[in-house]
Order: sequence, then structure tokens, then C-alpha cells
Amino acid sequence: MPNIKWIGFIDKNEIEKYQKGELDSNAIKMKMPETMNKMMIKAFPFVIPPLIIMFLAMYLKGHINNHIVVYKPYMFIGLIIGLFLSIIHELLHAIVYPQGVNTYIGIVKPVTFVALASYPLKKKRFIVMCLLPYILGVVPLIIFFLSPANNLLLNSIIYGIAFVGMVSPYPDAYNVYQVIRQVPKGKKVQFYGDDTYYI
Repeated sequence: MPNIKWIGFIDKNEIEKYQKGELDSNAIKMKMPETMNKMMIKAFPFVIPPLIIMFLAMYLKGHINNHIVVYKPYMFIGLIIGLFLSIIHELLHAIVYPQGVNTYIGIVKPVTFVALASYPLKKKRFIVMCLLPYILGVVPLIIFFLSPANNLLLNSIIYGIAFVGMVSPYPDAYNVYQVIRQVPKGKKVQFYGDDTYYI
């Protein structure tokens, strides 16, 4: 297990401080958006497939059972729970790093949960690190499909949790797309400061 440390609330300009490991002199900087805001905009298309999946899931369960399966007020409870699970989302990123590596969990003001680490991971392991939080969407979505259609309370809460879990990792999906596109086979990938490199 890596050394996971809670750092509390930090400012955007402090991210670099916690994401500085040893960078190989031959590391090549990836072509990525210059700021987090630009990255979120570039990554936005990756939110569309999960949204389609979620709306199809609700439609299909309702269509198969011929009645409403989600009650909006209950669904908002699930959305709130899903937002609180953001800390688990970041822990799922962190646990992929090897034993002894320092990983930092915190909240960038005002409220953006982050996992920060600077250590070279093999390309496949880096992809796993990025995509692992989708578990928080896939597992509740499976439960949603398996739960009794007439249990509106359970269906609505689970659907809300699944919605957040499926949609929130879209910037991570964008990172995976860029790694697949830019990083040659056999290379390692490392966050360093505000940038991403391959070695």
C-alpha cells in the first residue's frame, strides 16, 4: 500500500507542491491542456457516453416493468451520497500506487476532491489508476438493475449514487484517451507538478 496522507483544503497553486517526485531527465512532456479549466472543457465529450448509459438504464428498467422506477426527491439523496463518496473516488486512485509512494488526498478550494502523487507508473497501471473509480458507478448501476422495480426508495437512491459514480470520472477518461494516443508501448507515465510526462 502507498503512504496515503490527508492534506485537507488546499489552493489550486498548492497542487504542484504535492505532485513533485523525482522526474527522469529523459521524460517527455505530454501535450495536455494548460490549465485545469481548459482540461475540463476538453474532456467534456467524455461525459456524454456515461450520461447516455444512465438515461438508457432508467428508460429500460421503467419500460421493462411498465412503470416509474425512480422518484426524483429520493434520487437527490443518492446524488448527495454520491458526492460524499468523492473521497472514496480519490482513494481508489491512490491505492494503485506501489508500496511506500506518498499519495495525498485533499480538497482544492472551494470543493474539488483530489488525489495527488508523482511517481512513474507503467502505462497499463496508470490506465487502471485513472479508471478504477468507475467502480463507484458500475456497482450501483448493477444493483439498480437487479433491485425490485417497485422499490422506489432503493432504486432512486442507488440510481443517484450510480449517476455520480459514472459521470464524475470523465476527466480521468480523458487522461486515459491521451495516454493511449500519446504514450508509446512499454513507457511509464508520471504526473509532475501540473503536467503529465512519459518515460
